[in-house]
Amino acid sequence: MNEQVSFFSNSEEYKKPFGALKVGEPLRLNLKFNRPSNPSEVFLVLTKDGESEVYYPMEYVSTDPYSTTEYTVQVNITTKGLYFYHFIINTEDKQYRIGCGDDLHALLGKGHDWQLTVYEQVYKAPEFLKGGVMYQIMPDRFYDGGARLKTKPYAKYREDWGGLPDYEPDANGKIANTDFFGGNLRGIIKKLGYLKGLGVTCIYLNPIFEAHSNHKYDTGNYRKVDSDFGTTDDLKELIKKADKKGMKIMLDGVFSHTGDDSIYFNKYGNYDSVGAYNSVHSPYYNWYTFSEYPDKYDSWWNIDILPQTRECEPSYSEYICGVDGIIRYWTELGIGGWRLDVADELPDGFLDRAVHEAKAVNPDCIVLGEVWEDASNKISYSRRRRYLNGGQLDSVTNYPFKEDILNFVRCGDANRLLNTVNVILNNYPEHVVNNLMNLLDTHDTARIISVLGDSGDTSTRSKRAVAKISDPENAIKLVKLAATLQYTLPGVPCLYYGDEAGLEGFEDPFNRRCYPWKNENKNYLKMYKKLGKVRTAEKAIFADGKFVPLESENGVFAFARKNGNGEVIVIANRGDKPFKFDCGRTAYTDLATLKPFDGTVDSMDAVIIKKTSDVVFPEKKK
Repeated sequence: MNEQVSFFSNSEEYKKPFGALKVGEPLRLNLKFNRPSNPSEVFLVLTKDGESEVYYPMEYVSTDPYSTTEYTVQVNITTKGLYFYHFIINTEDKQYRIGCGDDLHALLGKGHDWQLTVYEQVYKAPEFLKGGVMYQIMPDRFYDGGARLKTKPYAKYREDWGGLPDYEPDANGKIANTDFFGGNLRGIIKKLGYLKGLGVTCIYLNPIFEAHSNHKYDTGNYRKVDSDFGTTDDLKELIKKADKKGMKIMLDGVFSHTGDDSIYFNKYGNYDSVGAYNSVHSPYYNWYTFSEYPDKYDSWWNIDILPQTRECEPSYSEYICGVDGIIRYWTELGIGGWRLDVADELPDGFLDRAVHEAKAVNPDCIVLGEVWEDASNKISYSRRRRYLNGGQLDSVTNYPFKEDILNFVRCGDANRLLNTVNVILNNYPEHVVNNLMNLLDTHDTARIISVLGDSGDTSTRSKRAVAKISDPENAIKLVKLAATLQYTLPGVPCLYYGDEAGLEGFEDPFNRRCYPWKNENKNYLKMYKKLGKVRTAEKAIFADGKFVPLESENGVFAFARKNGNGEVIVIANRGDKPFKFDCGRTAYTDLATLKPFDGTVDSMDAVIIKKTSDVVFPEKKK
């Protein structure tokens, strides 16, 4: 049998509905033969994760007898979970398997199974984040709003805003992370107007709860705002004033571990409490796992200052997720959502309960999980996760897009980027896609400018500490390519504070420098403000507009986003020559400049265009 077979899971011509499937929703699959064919039997072979294969006979559909033969099947799936499928074709003398290629198209006799995510819509999909812009802030490094309390006797309080963060190990061989530059909640309040100018609709704060370090991932007390950042009243004021400007506040929930210097563990006796380290009779003792009490205990990634919690221990689960727990306490204060740190290290039962409590307070509260891989089929600790099947995470951090956007910008591999986008759109429910946290860098990664720019010799930590890119003009072209895709692909862009000002930096803590107020790189700032304005102007399209690929060859990645509110076209040219877009007889406008688009996209440039007849131009000032 030499006939070629056609199937593409991201086309409703072959699979309807597109993407993940809601429980009980009919699934229609169409398999096409490109030349006349008369197999004796055609089957869909569907397998629920961990269960046995089920064969569904496909029905012959009469089409053009001289060109195409089509078989179809409709399946009703009533149980949520992860499913996989392929096709079997029987002829009089042979059997053929039709599998999935890396680009989701059919392969005859080879390929893996297509994935089908079947989910239950337990909670209403959050609305406020769709089409917006997120902005990530490490409070200590953003802006000093004054009234520094300097309450930590061990801390190094810096007066050199913008200085190089301490990175050398101390006398004990540890990097203390106890130098504080003075950024705080009042500083964020004072800069809300600035953030509004960037198009920001959601401010994601790295941890703000009381903790020993400057980064606060070593929680000391979940019920207190760290005194170096301000007070609960300051947070209330930030929430209220941000809300008036159309912005929500998202908090970072770090529940897989606490700090050893905490009210719960109290290793150093700095708290007026009986911590788990102090006594086996401590109310917090069962929160942790000791192998040799008290000095040998399970810790996060074997970092002993971060004792690991037992999230399913009833008293801990109740403390975080109970009626009077931490999730409800801060959600009731008016925050718009939670970003759950290392979600793959939180048990499903804990995640279920955490999300339930947040939604019980505010149905539109968004709960995002930090997941670095494809969250629809993630396996952690030898267990398949069910983040997106319903009743759990609203969405996740979108590292798959990040990696292949950067790969495209580095080497022009548009086809690989398209395949990654298609896989995520195939695997994730629509509401998850619309709320994806699209990032290019974070506090955990090198900054985008340092990643894409040439910083010379970075072979040692001391050299990386002071590294600077050598060709700023080329770097901003590369960053523009990446940022344009970040701001226009399905999901929500998350801008890491300072990227818009030209901040550079490799690994922690070099990627956590202070925002360079009054010393911003104006070119970057202008670029990101334009992207924010475009996204704000076309929010109705970017909120849930369908992704339609247009070009993915010769270093050019082009696509449309469209829905009932219109269409926007994005063209990123990483090729070595100009790309000519066929405008036909249609006039287009460059949305960044609001000038006519002549059809040409220069090498190393990107544009966002729209039919001129559909553009709403701002009124000219009189």
